Amino acid sequence: MKKSQFHILILLCLAMLSAAGCGESRERERQQDSVIVAMPVSSEPEEGFNPVYGWGAGEHVHEPLIQSTLFRTNQSLALEKDLAVDYQVSEDGLCWSVTIREDAVFTDGEPLTAEDVAFTYNQCRDHSSVNDFTMLREAAAVGTYQVEFRLNRPYSIWPYTMAHVGIVPEHAYDEGYGRNPVGSGRYILKQWDQEQQVILEANPDYYGEKPKMEQVIVLFMTEEAAMAAALAGNVDVAYTAAAYAGQVPGQYFLLEAETVDNRGINLPTVARQEQDGQALGNDFLCEVEVRRAMNLGIDREALLDHVLAGYGTPAYSVCDRLPWDQESARVEYDPKRAGALLTEAGWKPGAEGIREKAGVKAAFTLMFHPEDSLRQALAEEVKNQLKALGIEVTTEAAGWDTAYDKAQSQPLVWGWGAHTPMELYNLYHSKGDGYAQYSPYRNETVDAYMDAALACGSLEESYQLWKQAQWDGSTGITQEGDLPWLWLCNVKHLYFVKEGLQVAEQKIHPHGHGWSLVNNVDAWSWE
Repeated sequence: MKKSQFHILILLCLAMLSAAGCGESRERERQQDSVIVAMPVSSEPEEGFNPVYGWGAGEHVHEPLIQSTLFRTNQSLALEKDLAVDYQVSEDGLCWSVTIREDAVFTDGEPLTAEDVAFTYNQCRDHSSVNDFTMLREAAAVGTYQVEFRLNRPYSIWPYTMAHVGIVPEHAYDEGYGRNPVGSGRYILKQWDQEQQVILEANPDYYGEKPKMEQVIVLFMTEEAAMAAALAGNVDVAYTAAAYAGQVPGQYFLLEAETVDNRGINLPTVARQEQDGQALGNDFLCEVEVRRAMNLGIDREALLDHVLAGYGTPAYSVCDRLPWDQESARVEYDPKRAGALLTEAGWKPGAEGIREKAGVKAAFTLMFHPEDSLRQALAEEVKNQLKALGIEVTTEAAGWDTAYDKAQSQPLVWGWGAHTPMELYNLYHSKGDGYAQYSPYRNETVDAYMDAALACGSLEESYQLWKQAQWDGSTGITQEGDLPWLWLCNVKHLYFVKEGLQVAEQKIHPHGHGWSLVNNVDAWSWE
């Protein structure tokens, strides 16, 4: 038995013994102000609860809970002030001046000041390996409660960065901070048993509304262990997957959270070549008609039914339903038109129905991570659907140690989705060094729109430029444009929730099935 499995077994046994020893009145009292949540093992932060090293950021973006942020996003993903009470941006977009509230204190009793904010961001600039802070030249306190962010280049979406960086105390920050964090957020980290659980308790000195949930216990579990814990009634919330969604335990209901946690496939847009000793491009997928045919020839509804038992939504971009979404990215399933596009491009049926053109076979290899059963199932579904179009797909398991390099010449099933337009930039911008980061693609007009969006003087005004980067009526990355990615689905995040627990309304979850659910756990309550 693995160490983590042994710990989980002990936790379950303790939970059952505890439940057996508690009377009904004690359980009712516990339920009024505490909740036990089972999260994926991957939700446990490797570097601890330190925002400098990614807590609250990265691909599992969420509110850090233990620390406060300058801004936060509401249910519609609009930005709201948290520590910040006011801000201004210089005309050239290179200086953001933020005034913070004067009543925030850390849990050790020390006041939170602009010096702490500047210290936090300079630490992120110097040490973060999770998020990009290259745009930040320096953060400086210009008063007790006013901080300036001086940038190297205009960055209109800076508020999204300010919405997930938790503020740490300069006076109490050291190498061990991640294990014993001091913050000013809604909760205090009372206990962390690594590979087992985290216990959070409400911060009595929090400047905002008092949390309804006084205690939040998070257990890190595999899907199977979370299911067993729910069957035993030992957790109040348990994350689950589509494969278990039809087996709702007694006294629980299924919560379906909408997400932009998408799955998609990169499609190399250049012909096969060698660059610095690495294979680059694909002789079949480099033709835009092929990519457009595939986009029309994938039946996303059938894919959802076959792979996710219906627990998802069709994906047409990396930012479906977000404020910068380009609605023209949506397409209707049209296998007849897809076949016609291939034929018109010279791809004619050959042996066993697989199309060919000038000696090149309509075929490619589609990779998936070997430890991700969902991505493997999606790869097999795409393989089956494209065969009907005369395209031969070979599926291949590839670990991350080789997948990133191989994806420069062959597609891979990826997972993305974030509450920031930078997701578009990171996937599609050539960044001036040749091609986009994850798959060979370059379009100078698309780059220019995204550069203009970042340089825009207003966050809201930038949204239109992000939309134009996707499609401006003549070029872009959607169906009538270059289509360098094929988007398949947005995976719903599923949870078994104990009856009587009122989970507050959820905003669209980003990539990552875990902490996003408890962003607003302070507003949860028991009937």
